Amino acid sequence: MENELKKIKTALISVFHKEGLEPLIQELSKHNCQIISTGGTATYIKNLGIQVTEVASLTDYPSILGGRVKTLHPKVFGGILSRRAKPEDISELETYKIPEIDLVVVDLYPFEETLAGGASQQEIIEKIDIGGISLIRAAAKNYQDVLCVSQMQQYKEITTILSDNACMTDLNTRKEYAAAAFSVSSHYDTQIFHFLNAEKTLSFRESFTQKTTLRYGENPHQKGYFFGELATIFDKLHGKELSYNNLLDVDAAVNLLAEFKEEKPTFAILKHNNACGLAQRDTLLEAYKDALAGDPISAFGGVLIANKEIDLPTAEEIHKLFCEVVIAPSFSTEALAILKQKKNRVLLILKETKIPKHQFRTALNGVLYQEKDQKTDRLSHLKTVTNKQPTQREIDDLIFASKICKHTKSNTIVLAKNKQLIASGTGQTSRIDALQQAIDKATNFSFNLHGAVMASDAFFPFPDSVEKAYNAGVTAVIQPGGSIKDQLSIDFCNANNMSMVFSGIRHFKH
Repeated sequence: MENELKKIKTALISVFHKEGLEPLIQELSKHNCQIISTGGTATYIKNLGIQVTEVASLTDYPSILGGRVKTLHPKVFGGILSRRAKPEDISELETYKIPEIDLVVVDLYPFEETLAGGASQQEIIEKIDIGGISLIRAAAKNYQDVLCVSQMQQYKEITTILSDNACMTDLNTRKEYAAAAFSVSSHYDTQIFHFLNAEKTLSFRESFTQKTTLRYGENPHQKGYFFGELATIFDKLHGKELSYNNLLDVDAAVNLLAEFKEEKPTFAILKHNNACGLAQRDTLLEAYKDALAGDPISAFGGVLIANKEIDLPTAEEIHKLFCEVVIAPSFSTEALAILKQKKNRVLLILKETKIPKHQFRTALNGVLYQEKDQKTDRLSHLKTVTNKQPTQREIDDLIFASKICKHTKSNTIVLAKNKQLIASGTGQTSRIDALQQAIDKATNFSFNLHGAVMASDAFFPFPDSVEKAYNAGVTAVIQPGGSIKDQLSIDFCNANNMSMVFSGIRHFKH
């Protein structure tokens, strides 16, 4: 029968992590399974009072080269790779006195952990597993007859399976574990590739082992998953599970607020990956109120993020708003008590973490891969191209607006005044439309644009945007420059007593 149970009579066990291994060994011993092992694992099994056969006694070859070569031998791999249904394979096993091996339990040297721990080059190299990865691949390849346990997280589950089935496994189980084994080996090789490949990008390789099943994807009819370890970035304190769209907004929020990490209290509100409110003030409460004032309608159901601890006064104001997620480096005890009153509101503590330097996404039948936009417009980048110099307040606002512009969907125009996002035009097909959208929004919320500044993610192909901004009250402009018609915009500014600076850095975001 296709899914007939197969008895485990001989097992090869050689692991780095031994936590949780004992119950599995005891279960195998209870069913009189012969256990073959190596080095420290063999010693561990002996100390449990269970009989074990050393690999060296099976192969008549000792561990050599400081332990680099232990299991790489035909008497080991022949027993794993032999096809039980082929008489010629069984005949060869008998000729060379090779035992059939029905179970392989192996986990790999901790390469990722060693790399992350700042070890020396030689220490990292020594943690590239050779024998273990070969055993895993061999056992997984021959899943028709062999069960491969490739990670310590499987010890408990497989112990239960063997206990419930008198030390036997079916084909479905072996195939499932084989797939997991190749996932382990693929991920392991990917991490080694990245270590050796560095920034050369010989080919595209990414691997994430932890999977979270989301309620759905971007829409209810789409399946969605998150691959990665959110726990390394956030401590989740409260609320429902994050959705696909929540995660996109959270990612946008974290990247945006990283621009203001070491600055005065700053608060941002995001919706559909764009900031609809952002302000910087002397207190977080003031920053939140002014961020909300930027667009109190879009803030409904948004993602909120702060660069300082959320205190009680700020929490009391946030609690008045329906919002999906609140992110901060910390929350006061009193603030948590307030914010937890909404059972679904997600509260996240943002840990100190490194944001990836590269990004990728599918496109057509392949993948687009690029360095992230890690350039932020600073005072040293600015070149005044008009007769009028911007004032210090305007310079501060221009840099503030430019940071927001960098993290807003193109084409975009950002209007700011006194470290407050007044309005933005986002994701428009023309720059003049983005500006008009921003002006209309600012007007709808009764903002006075006189003295405001304007940031553009790319150059102005014509002077019409500068003219429209001037008519709305804008007095200073920041843009990358680079248009063959830059001088037309400069001339308009000079004729109307406006200041304009070029940053030399375009910030498209699609």
